Amino acid sequence: MELGPADRLPARPARVLVAGTSGAGKTTLSARIAALTGAPHVEIDALFHGPGWTRIPTFVADVEAFSAQPAWVTEWQYSAVRDLLADRADLMVWLDLPRATVMRQVSVRTMRRRLGREVLWNGNVEPPLRTILTDREHIVRWAWDTHHKTALRITALATRRPALPVVRLRHRRDVDRWVDGPLRRAAGPA
Repeated sequence: MELGPADRLPARPARVLVAGTSGAGKTTLSARIAALTGAPHVEIDALFHGPGWTRIPTFVADVEAFSAQPAWVTEWQYSAVRDLLADRADLMVWLDLPRATVMRQVSVRTMRRRLGREVLWNGNVEPPLRTILTDREHIVRWAWDTHHKTALRITALATRRPALPVVRLRHRRDVDRWVDGPLRRAAGPA
């Protein structure tokens, strides 16, 4: 069931997934949703990335554990857990932003993190900016190459779970409109 930024939510959300390509603003929106609903925000990148950008061996078990809880907000990524999270969610929020918007956001974020040597998950920092030319999985290249894939995943999910509400937000202004409107009303007193 696809909803827009002004559409009423069918229920108070408890288990929320935020979908979108890298750099779309999933983590920022997840934190905003968590603040309004009172559900804990579990930043899925922190569960996945170990020191030296290695995968944490307990990733799947960690996701299984938190997603069994009655309330949470997280980002919808990583193929190993994508179906598990979608099966347990009661709301999907899709950041379907234009490619130009996403590329601007991911580029600015990557430069800010790298130039500021911002420490991310488990001591990791963004690699040197020049690696955009040599690393096929550099986050900026990844965002460009995978931008179209979220729509395919959402379409498949809608077939598999047609009753799952999917809020589709196509512009930054839609995000604020939805958070300040339908989400705030639905998240009112428990």
